[in-house]
Amino acid sequence: MPKSAVRSLGTVTAGSLVANLLAYLVQLPAGRLLGPAAYGEFAVLLAAMLVFAVPALALQTVVAREVVRGSSTAMLWRLIAVVAAVVAVASVGGAFAMMALADTDAGPAFAALAGAAPLAVIAGGQGFLQGTGRFGLLGGVLAVVGVLRSVPVIIAVVGGGGATWALAAGTLGTIVAAVAVAVVAVLTDPAVGNPAVGNPAVGNPAVGNPAVGNPAVGNPSVGHAAVPASMVLRASGVQLIIIVAVSVDLLLSRSVLSAHDAGLYALGAVATKAAFWLPQAVGVVFYPRLADPVRSTAALRSATRVLLVIGAVVTLAAAFAGPLVPLVVSADYRPVAGLLWLFAYTGSALAVLQLLLLAVIARDRMRGGLPVAAVLVVEVVLIATVARSVTGLAVLAAVCATASVLSLQLVLRQGDDASTTHR
Repeated sequence: MPKSAVRSLGTVTAGSLVANLLAYLVQLPAGRLLGPAAYGEFAVLLAAMLVFAVPALALQTVVAREVVRGSSTAMLWRLIAVVAAVVAVASVGGAFAMMALADTDAGPAFAALAGAAPLAVIAGGQGFLQGTGRFGLLGGVLAVVGVLRSVPVIIAVVGGGGATWALAAGTLGTIVAAVAVAVVAVLTDPAVGNPAVGNPAVGNPAVGNPAVGNPAVGNPSVGHAAVPASMVLRASGVQLIIIVAVSVDLLLSRSVLSAHDAGLYALGAVATKAAFWLPQAVGVVFYPRLADPVRSTAALRSATRVLLVIGAVVTLAAAFAGPLVPLVVSADYRPVAGLLWLFAYTGSALAVLQLLLLAVIARDRMRGGLPVAAVLVVEVVLIATVARSVTGLAVLAAVCATASVLSLQLVLRQGDDASTTHR
């Protein structure tokens, strides 16, 4: 791996680590002070937020890609505004849906999902930093956003607020973070006030070589073309797959388990989310290379190896940390302590799946996600008909995550073979 990539990976990992540690630190006081039933409601609404964050995740990949291609900054901000507005409207319907599907109250549902639209602004701003290869600044932004989104929740919970106040505090912090990220992205844009600055990412080894096979680079007229919202829609379809894969077991847990067991499962799912989000910097740094036809296959292979090593370490760490759960959180969660490694394994497998789906977006092979979607359909059916215990649901989630990775690897390998034959 080139030194520039290692350096970029280190800065983004540091920022992501701060954000993720704070996000999971939230779970400790919430699990202890809210109790299993209330914590189950709190956790399932956070999982719902992941689903409504899909357009934001897709928006970041599209903005980063279009920045590399030289698209107009004004056009991209217009795209961000449109996506944020659409998400804001959809989140209202989402709150009503969660009230019906997950048996949540109106207060916490609306308090949680009100934060979905600001996430789109945050993601758009981060896309500018990613596309221009400013990974040092991006790492700092990730850390600050993590502080602004998590610390208010911790304060609300420790201060005696219930799920509604905790989720509302998180949404307020997200709004502040959105304003901060937008300001940073605009004020630090190297092209602002200097039209001669075209694509600062070109020639930056941390970003890769976007000029390869890209007719937009070197063509100033391309930067004035409108960026259609359909780009975000297509990428959202693939991003939705990974978010549903990460969240579907937790989202459905309250419908197949008792309120108490769903709370136990929610705590175990913290290990899944931790193992999934911990190495997200790998995808952020390698994404531009995945879009380079010359280096895409090698980049995917290298990034996968990194994720496998991280996943093995996290799974082993979870196995050793499991017995500490009753001491750190509460004795009420003792039944799930021995399963912590399985939840961590599932999250590690899903991290690899996320990387593979990023390769699907980078290579513009959106149909590559169909096998994973098929596995998800099977998983939903099995959860509804078979899973009746915490252990059963955890095993089912692990098996389906593994099946998704293997099926998508096969599809991408066949695509690489076809491209090699064509050349």
